[in-house]
Amino acid sequence: MSAELPRLSLVSEADAGTTAGGEQGSFPGMPTPLYAASPSKLLAFLDCPRRYRFAYLDRPSPPKRAQRAHTSLGNAVHNALRDWWDEAERTPARGGALVHDRWIDVGFRDAAQSAHWRAESARAVTAYLALVDPSDQPRGIERTVSFVSGDLRVQGRIDRLDERDGELVVVDYKTSRVAPTDDDARFSLPLALYAAAVWKMWRRPTFAVELHHVPTGTVARHRHTRESLTRQVERAKAIARDARRAEGDLAVHAERSEAFPPVTGPLCGWCDYRAHCLPGQQAAPEQADWAALEGSTPAPPVSIERE
Repeated sequence: MSAELPRLSLVSEADAGTTAGGEQGSFPGMPTPLYAASPSKLLAFLDCPRRYRFAYLDRPSPPKRAQRAHTSLGNAVHNALRDWWDEAERTPARGGALVHDRWIDVGFRDAAQSAHWRAESARAVTAYLALVDPSDQPRGIERTVSFVSGDLRVQGRIDRLDERDGELVVVDYKTSRVAPTDDDARFSLPLALYAAAVWKMWRRPTFAVELHHVPTGTVARHRHTRESLTRQVERAKAIARDARRAEGDLAVHAERSEAFPPVTGPLCGWCDYRAHCLPGQQAAPEQADWAALEGSTPAPPVSIERE
């Protein structure tokens, strides 16, 4: 079996001639400069161009709101699961202890709520690690991966890269209240791009992707095909082209540019840049920092991505 993705040109960053800033120099006759992005950057433009502009283009960038409690929880769990593989004693109990050691006490309503979720998270990690073979060392832990296809350079960090029965498996941890489904794994753009990057870097076809829901221990799985990975990479390139066109419009029209409209809805109540977006303020009331942990409040999608 060939180790090349069909119809995609996956070349190294060195061959692509990128600069330290992530783009090629632009001279007559040169190819289109590379558009450098993480999966979260691509999704930011897709979800709300206005938020994309605030986060990636405006300089100085508008101040973000303080970190929310569910993000603190997610980061602490991810850090504990990362550091567990460096422990001499890889026991489930040690994983729970690492949650306590790595806890981030930011965004919670009060000390009691923080303590409650610290204990719950430690319990969840302990139970999750009871299902993990400590002797089965992953091929990568928070491994940075990247690839170039056409004028797009994608880079991101994988939570865990397993090898099972001779096959590489991309694993992403989730800490949301609702467990992801197999369809979530199937349609996840980040997971597909990570699989494509692993394929390129390891020169081994990589199709299996998984979402591990730490609070419940459930696993959402999908097995890609060459064709489905190609579709997702082409989708990413289409988003990048749209973002590049919008950035070009901003360069020409500056504050008069209309290329970054807000996409308003209930999620505006969670936006980090809500204070700078009047349409977002009008679309939904602001959610408290700890609201995603409350049972009666619909939680926003949470992504802990290490770019």
